[in-house]
Amino acid sequence: MRFDPAWLSELARRPELLDPGEMARADAASPGLGVPGRALMENAGWAVARAVRARLRPCPTLVLCGPGNNGGDGYVLARLLALQGWPVMVAGLAPPRAGSDAALAALRWSGPEAKFGPDEAKRAGLVIDAVFGAGLSRDVDGVAAATLAAAKRIVAVDIPSGVDGATGAVRGYAPQAVLTVTFFRLKPGHLLLPGRALCGETLLADIGLPEAALAGIEPRCWANGPTLWQIPKPRAAGHKYTRGHVTVLGGATMTGAARLAAAGARRAGAGMLTIAALGAGEIYRAGEAGVIVSDAPLAELLGDARRAVWVCGPGLGPEQARRALPALIGAGRRVVADADVFSAFAGEPDALQGAAVLTPHEGEFARVFGSPGQDRLAAARAAATRTNAVVLLKGADTVVAGPDGRAAINASAPPWLATAGAGDVLCGIIAGLIAQGMPAWEAAAAGAWLHGRAAACAGPGMIAEDLPAQLPRVFAELDVYSSEPGIADGISSGSARRIR
Repeated sequence: MRFDPAWLSELARRPELLDPGEMARADAASPGLGVPGRALMENAGWAVARAVRARLRPCPTLVLCGPGNNGGDGYVLARLLALQGWPVMVAGLAPPRAGSDAALAALRWSGPEAKFGPDEAKRAGLVIDAVFGAGLSRDVDGVAAATLAAAKRIVAVDIPSGVDGATGAVRGYAPQAVLTVTFFRLKPGHLLLPGRALCGETLLADIGLPEAALAGIEPRCWANGPTLWQIPKPRAAGHKYTRGHVTVLGGATMTGAARLAAAGARRAGAGMLTIAALGAGEIYRAGEAGVIVSDAPLAELLGDARRAVWVCGPGLGPEQARRALPALIGAGRRVVADADVFSAFAGEPDALQGAAVLTPHEGEFARVFGSPGQDRLAAARAAATRTNAVVLLKGADTVVAGPDGRAAINASAPPWLATAGAGDVLCGIIAGLIAQGMPAWEAAAAGAWLHGRAAACAGPGMIAEDLPAQLPRVFAELDVYSSEPGIADGISSGSARRIR
């Protein structure tokens, strides 16, 4: 998995994620756009061969080829590596379909062939996995699984065989690759776990497939990044009320959770922040000087229309969350719901209708909606449709899904972000962005990305309290305070785009 700016830059330039069916449609459109399939296959083989030669020294190499186009790519790269002096053998699982582009590629291979089996894989210094691509339709087992498992070092063409390109799930068996080279656009399975981890270093290569191939597809899933949203810019004539007022409900026991959410909202740019202390007001008043603390009853606070955005759940306790959320929704407030909300309404997804954003981790999601299973993307989308809210399903592969079907998969978060309190900061960041006028889906996607980048900037050893202080640095990367119109993403050289 990658967390460096260069990788995020690659995602920013080509953020669309195509599931296997959409990718097949893009491939099918290519001949009509002037690029025949055999040219794409030749270019794909060149791309993998270049990537292998740039990273590895020549060694006995076994190219495992399946019967489809993925195998055709393998025959091409075997020929190209052999022309560069690499000792290469090819093992075919099954012959390509007669007359296909893969069959033509296989005919052009004149080098040695080996039996497809684990003994040959064990002897090779490098195995190229060109058996099955992202559109796998069955589990990998039998001789294919045994042969892949015997390899000491694997480079995968498109995606490691056995990884579902749509979900990242493993079907039967999938090997661990040191490098995966894919083409045109990533698939969701390249970013969703466990597929993302099994890909190793992932390289997205241009093989000449025209950009116009996207026109008839209209992708609805993207790699999360600054091309999808715009951070609100402070205006010269603005003031604290125009930047929005966020109110965080604060419980009496886990007071740190509400304080972390408050810090996230303030650093995200909210003009004012109130903690509505439902107990333990003296503890909250001992916190940050810029935080307003109120002991007023909830009904009284809701009488102020300027309190438009609320955070409900962190450290609140299930009983208070069960009372507070319906009151907030009934008053027409925009609510970011987290933590104890999901315990309060376990098994009652319809009770969450009216919230703006829901931010459960997998366990909390399961309490309300049932287990997301192996298809986190589909589960998040279904929950968003059910509740008519944006659902941010947290994890190393956070998914942000809207009720309109849009989804983004986040890849900016390093593993050390998995620490207590980090989710409280995230829901605060999202609330702070909504308070400044961002739509819910964009705010949730931006919040997830900012949160991950803040953790990357903080570095290993980070704790949740470190995250808010890193946000100014991340905003500087994004050039949020530039006087130029629009937003520069600070990573990609292209202008920002709004995707709907």
